[in-house]
Amino acid sequence: MKKELISERVKTRSKSDSRALMKGAGFTDEELSRPFIGVAGSWTNIFPGHSNLDKLSRAAEEGIFMGGGTPIHFETISICDGISMGTEGMKYSLPSREIIANSVESIAQAHACDGLVLIASCDKIIPGMLIGALRVNIPTIIVTGGPMLAGTLKGERLEVISITEAHGAVAAGKMSLEELAALEEEACPGCGACQGMFTANSMSCMTEVLGIGVQGNGTVPAVHAKRYRMAKAAGMQIVKLVEQDFKPSDFLNKTSFENAIAVDMMLGCSTNTALHLPAIARAAGIKVTLDDFDDISRKVPHISKLSPSGHHLMQDLDAAGGVSAVIKAGIDGGYVNGSSLTIAQKSLSEVVKDAKIMDTDVIRMDNPYSKEGGLMVLRGNLAPLGCVIKSAGVAPEMFEHKGPARVFDSELEAKAALDAGEINKGDVIVVRYEGPKGGPGMQEMLALTARIGGMGLDKDVALITDGRFSGGSRGGVIGHISPEAALGGPIALIEEGDLIDINLHKRTLTLLVDEKTLEERKAKWVCPPPKVKKGWLAQYAQLVGPVSLGAPLITEYEEI
Repeated sequence: MKKELISERVKTRSKSDSRALMKGAGFTDEELSRPFIGVAGSWTNIFPGHSNLDKLSRAAEEGIFMGGGTPIHFETISICDGISMGTEGMKYSLPSREIIANSVESIAQAHACDGLVLIASCDKIIPGMLIGALRVNIPTIIVTGGPMLAGTLKGERLEVISITEAHGAVAAGKMSLEELAALEEEACPGCGACQGMFTANSMSCMTEVLGIGVQGNGTVPAVHAKRYRMAKAAGMQIVKLVEQDFKPSDFLNKTSFENAIAVDMMLGCSTNTALHLPAIARAAGIKVTLDDFDDISRKVPHISKLSPSGHHLMQDLDAAGGVSAVIKAGIDGGYVNGSSLTIAQKSLSEVVKDAKIMDTDVIRMDNPYSKEGGLMVLRGNLAPLGCVIKSAGVAPEMFEHKGPARVFDSELEAKAALDAGEINKGDVIVVRYEGPKGGPGMQEMLALTARIGGMGLDKDVALITDGRFSGGSRGGVIGHISPEAALGGPIALIEEGDLIDINLHKRTLTLLVDEKTLEERKAKWVCPPPKVKKGWLAQYAQLVGPVSLGAPLITEYEEI
């Protein structure tokens, strides 16, 4: 690195005491003279989405060495939603996003990193790392771990959702325990994020469109050697970005996030994108709201229907041209602005110029599944600040649904009622006090939604909540209702048997109770005591902001 290009951060490392300590860790004078590149890993041996990330981190470090930099490795925590789903442990998932962001920010600042390569795979870990990096605003590239390949059993393809829905089938007497055990052995054949367009893969796709991730992040399978080449290329590229001081603030803007939302709608990604993209944008000083999702979803067609909404998997999307082909189709169709810059220091149009749709059954640009996007924002007297549904995963007969409320103050209560056969066709299950503050932690409810699907009730029973869903959820399930019950939102005022009207055609969610009655209920309402009174979750509940803003941690010094 030329002397005139050495940043102030590099100069501050000339202190003898700092150099002595780093030499104690084995660094040479040559290494200390190069740009310091933080490699933020998130490897763990407990779940497949991150079990290959140690190898990707090493590949990125090799690329950094080849590019003339010095890698500074550290790890963040990583939680698997699939393992913790349906337990108290799931409450820690969304809050862990903030711990991850804080750890990336802390190391990057404390050890004066000149650039960052982020290595992550699953849902809240990708946004957590991006949030931390954007706060520091130094050159950054993210490399994700890739999706898992399908499992097979008796000639049929399997995926993680096969297991979660099988539990409902067993509860309904439609499947034996022996069949469930056979599925368990084959559903997850190796490393990688869950096989469908769930939150992990949705967020990987978003990194490509935002321009902060390498091409192929979204769909190249975790077991493919391309992943290691991608990581090495990222390591070499980050040194170039440091030399030119090409920071996220130099290319990320409102258009970048509008592009991400557009591709989100084209692919029918997880509802969690409506939680994470606003939070990532906030870290970059950019305002993204549910109104942006609503506006864009009305204009952009839904062109690819992957599991859980359809039968195609991420490996099929990769073979069909990957996210690049979807972006190119979006640019050609006028839905994506190709002038946005990327970490390749080229425009989005230049990056995807050679991409082609290789399978029109997987990417249906000329014959979209719907003229509107795969996510919808609903509003009404039950969700004045909005709520979100993955419309791509809703059966046509559930686009309009009116039924009596079955009210539960936790996911576990609702799950128990479902297993006991107390939920009837036509019901609207209401699960409240599961938002960011009330949960606390806004745990995902795949265990509950999968039971509904596995029991064959996904075309007859709706579910609304101030909590959230896994990207693996499908059916008439509406989440992110804001304001949440713990803040006195209208969902807290619902009583057993109240009629609730859901209309996706009109994008409305309405509690059919007159205003006077609601005012009387509001006057009597008392917020229940917090479910968690000590530890990190209690701190989180005190600081977390509304889900309509992405559930960021809010301080009294911030403007919302």
